Amino acid sequence: MANHKSAMKRNRQSILRRARNRANNSMIKTAIKAVDAAIEAQSVEDAQAALKTAIPIIQKGASKGTLHKKNASRKVSRLTKRVNAFVASTQSAA
Repeated sequence: MANHKSAMKRNRQSILRRARNRANNSMIKTAIKAVDAAIEAQSVEDAQAALKTAIPIIQKGASKGTLHKKNASRKVSRLTKRVNAFVASTQSAA
């Protein structure tokens, strides 16, 4: 445990940041899982709606510093690509 006043403050700040970052990461992972679940359920409308809600959550994580900006961009790009491919495959099959 820290003994100096500044070290104790640093410890308090890091605990708060860790909790905030874990909450943000959890929200991001949940949003991504919702998109994956909608694709697995073969629901085009749900997949597009889940993607629409996931993109701002991922971007918010990047703006808060939980994710790197390029990491967030890559996640959004891959999710969008996956949903668009799913929609195209269901339309061509129908």
